[in-house]
Amino acid sequence: MSTRENGSEEEPVIRDNRKIDPETGQVRETGQAETTGQNDREQAADTSSSLASDLASIELATQLAERTADLQRLQAEYSNYRKRVERDRVAVREQAVAGVLAELLPVLDDIGRARDHGELTGGFAKVSESLEAATGKLGLSTFGTKGEPFDPTVHEALMHSYSPDVTEPTCVEILQPGYRIGERVLRPARVAVAEPEEPAADDN
Repeated sequence: MSTRENGSEEEPVIRDNRKIDPETGQVRETGQAETTGQNDREQAADTSSSLASDLASIELATQLAERTADLQRLQAEYSNYRKRVERDRVAVREQAVAGVLAELLPVLDDIGRARDHGELTGGFAKVSESLEAATGKLGLSTFGTKGEPFDPTVHEALMHSYSPDVTEPTCVEILQPGYRIGERVLRPARVAVAEPEEPAADDN
């Protein structure tokens, strides 16, 4: 009994690697098939490499966008910090100047009264002019003129009367001028206010 009959060995596999077909005499196309297979493998490798490159590019673009956003956020925070510091610095300076000028208001009142009475002469006049010029450079200005409408936000009424010469509450006398720095009122103008005459009472 042969080994093939009892099944102890498998039938051998025979591969014909001849390039010319012995029956037809034509060149076999095995080489072309191998080339095609090789091209397919190379194309698959190129596709895989391209995909990996695309993924790397996407990841790099994502990281760049995150870093750019972080930088923009830090720049905005720093800009806001600088603005806040500058605003606080200006506020502190204005507060300090206002405090000093508020202490000088009684002196300026005395100078004004002396000028009204004709006592502002000689060296005292020069000193007062220098003081008023210095306070003006710091932003101090006076307000309150006779005849202007009464405004309770900037005027303090010390006297009140009625007059036929006015059509609305009016400052008829400036008893003490007001002072302000910019839009900030250091002291309201102290005034005498006149209102239109009260309508006559009905005798009936």
